[in-house]
Amino acid sequence: MSVIEAKKSEEYREEIEAILAKYEGDGFALIEILHEAQELIGYLPKDVQKIVADNLNMAPTTVSSVISFYNYFSDTPKGEYQVALCKGTACYVKGAKEIIEKIEDRYGIASGETTEDGKLSLEVVRCLGACGLSPVMTVNGKAHGLLNPEKAVTIIDKYLNREMEEV
Repeated sequence: MSVIEAKKSEEYREEIEAILAKYEGDGFALIEILHEAQELIGYLPKDVQKIVADNLNMAPTTVSSVISFYNYFSDTPKGEYQVALCKGTACYVKGAKEIIEKIEDRYGIASGETTEDGKLSLEVVRCLGACGLSPVMTVNGKAHGLLNPEKAVTIIDKYLNREMEEV
C-alpha cells in the first residue's frame, strides 16, 4: 500500500465506519457497503477492503473477489475524468479500435490505466447501450457519440481544459 493510499484511507476511516454501522454487520449488504465506500473515496483500497471484511466477518479475499467480479468497483484510483469507450460490435465496425489507439497514444495510457497526474482514466467496455451513436464513449457518465479519433481527443481535451461542462 502506498503512503498516499494509507493517508486517504485514514482520512475516511470515520465515514467508512459510519457506513458499516448503518448495515450492522449484515453480510448481505456487502454490495451496498462497497458502493457507498467507493462513492466516498473514489475507489476501494486494500485497507478499506480489510476493514469491511473484518466488520462483516468475511475473509478479505471474499470482498476482493466481489470487487474484481463487478466492473463498477475498482481497487485502484480513477482519474478525475473517467472515459469509457465502447468496443461492442457496432462501435468496433465503425472505428472504435482507431479511437482507442488515438486516445492511448495521445495520453500515454492503456485501458484500465490512469494518467500520472490523476486527471484521466480509460476503460474499454463491451457495450454502452448506445449503438445508434456508435462509435460512442462516456466521460464521467455523459455520452458522446458519432466519434472519430480526432473528435474523441478533442472532447477529452475540452474536459481536461475545463471547457466542457459536466451534467
